[in-house]
Amino acid sequence: MQHCRAAPHTGMPYGVAFCLVIWLLGALVAPAVGRTIALDVGHYLAHPGATSARGVPEFVFNQALAGVVQGALTKQGFGVRMIGAQGDMHDLRARTRAALGTDFFLSLHHDSVQPQYLEDWIHAGMPRRFSDRFAGFSLFVSRANPHLALSLACASQLGTALRHAGFVPSPHHAEPIPGENRPFADQTNGVHYFDNLVVLKTATQPALLLEAGVIVHRAEELAVQQPARREAMATAIASALDVCLRRKPLAAPAPGDAR
Repeated sequence: MQHCRAAPHTGMPYGVAFCLVIWLLGALVAPAVGRTIALDVGHYLAHPGATSARGVPEFVFNQALAGVVQGALTKQGFGVRMIGAQGDMHDLRARTRAALGTDFFLSLHHDSVQPQYLEDWIHAGMPRRFSDRFAGFSLFVSRANPHLALSLACASQLGTALRHAGFVPSPHHAEPIPGENRPFADQTNGVHYFDNLVVLKTATQPALLLEAGVIVHRAEELAVQQPARREAMATAIASALDVCLRRKPLAAPAPGDAR
């Protein structure tokens, strides 16, 4: 603003107004300076989560995606605090304690399905388990989180960004079967309530968990490892968080209200 000058022959009021418009436009597109994301790499080496159709532990997928997301968030102007990236953080509450002082908690995972959907196959001479029934991303928030409204706003914004980038949500976590039955918070954008997820309910900041793809699905397991797909997902994450953290939602939806 200190370099603005009134345009010749227009008069001071018009020059000041013009400068104010330019300044406001700059503020709207400015990077996310001063905001920090706690980026949680799901699971750990001793208990690495789901096993993919070809026998790769979920933690490997989570760690690889987290590195790309970290870069996209940094490019967007966020500070990033990595949590669990070395695979040695087994205490879930220690993860949320490590996130204290950050502005948002994002936990990255890759997905599986319930045991009744798994089938047997042989890959590279080894017996493996797979299911090609479900594919796509899923998002979760907890109604026990102290910032539900913003958690849900960011989850919906991320679901929107992912869909616009060509990703598709999977509905399988809403199935009324044991181990699932997670009600939709925003069905269109693949957002579910999962109230008792420890990292979501113990986070002191808004929080969401992303299942980036179903790695027991044989085609999706290969797809999620493609650098271009990881970059596209990371870009969607960074842009969605940038948008949602700039605005304050009016209120959380009533329990059970699926938009």
